[in-house]
Amino acid sequence: MKILFVGDVMIGRLVNEILKIKNPEYVWGNTLPIFQQADLRICNLECVISDKGEPWSITPKVFHFRSDAKNIEVLKVANINIVSLANNHTLDYGYEAMFEMLNILKDNKIYYAGAGKNLEEASQPVILEVKNKKIGFIAFTDNEPAWSAEKNKPGIFYVELTEKGKNVDYLKNLIKETKKLVDYLIVSAHWGPNWGYKPLKEHIIFAHKFIEIGADLIFGHSPHIFRGIEVYKEKFILYSVGDFIDDYAVDEIERNDESFIFVYTQTTADETQTSTAIFELYPVIIKDFRVNLAEDEDRERIMSKMEILCQEFKTKTLREKDKLIVFK
Repeated sequence: MKILFVGDVMIGRLVNEILKIKNPEYVWGNTLPIFQQADLRICNLECVISDKGEPWSITPKVFHFRSDAKNIEVLKVANINIVSLANNHTLDYGYEAMFEMLNILKDNKIYYAGAGKNLEEASQPVILEVKNKKIGFIAFTDNEPAWSAEKNKPGIFYVELTEKGKNVDYLKNLIKETKKLVDYLIVSAHWGPNWGYKPLKEHIIFAHKFIEIGADLIFGHSPHIFRGIEVYKEKFILYSVGDFIDDYAVDEIERNDESFIFVYTQTTADETQTSTAIFELYPVIIKDFRVNLAEDEDRERIMSKMEILCQEFKTKTLREKDKLIVFK
């Protein structure tokens, strides 16, 4: 079983303009063959896909990201199966745009979690069967509390990551109950500030807690850079997978144009029925509003950085020619 993860996919603004003249495959560069090898493909959708709405004015923001409705084809050409919508851009163009996006995703058979007409819908897990295993996916964010879905209010699944924070107990119970229904549970967390190679202390605390109560993998994003991978109780924690497609200016120190395709690979020995799991990390780099597999010096630099960040968690890695292997 192979489950592929990539970070923020932002196809609004200048990427949206490029997509007026380029085909949907353009933004994925030469990465699509790796997507085709996976059994399940997941990303964080860092924009609203819609032709409707106006820039949200209730919460002051500098950046509002919207991509034309036709650009759902961008997700389709990569065979994206699930998107996280629990983030700080889903409501950039208000409720009308968000609801159109939800309908577009449904019409194109792309599952989503993290947004909806009320809290129950926004927190609803996705449950899919992959290789005879039931996979669960929950998405939450600690960004944009004003956008929090309520019992009778649309929005995103917002969770305040403090001991008694808003929706913390709700999320914990959701993890426990969903785990009863699935074989493998992914918790997607769009959390924290944009920068910093070290995860916040509270993120480490809550990631550990979520695993202790039922999560099998933490899929973290929101920071524009990738962070080291931790193995806790034999479970992987991706604290941040970084950006994957965008039009952002590149920071020369914290390189937000660098990331990976993260492929969780689980194999089962026929004789013993015991399974082993690793992460295969393919280095990528963004240029000219598209992502490509990194080569030569770029590839070496990106892999070396991840090796160092993983060492801080005492996580074992092995370098191969075009990828980095992360072990439990």
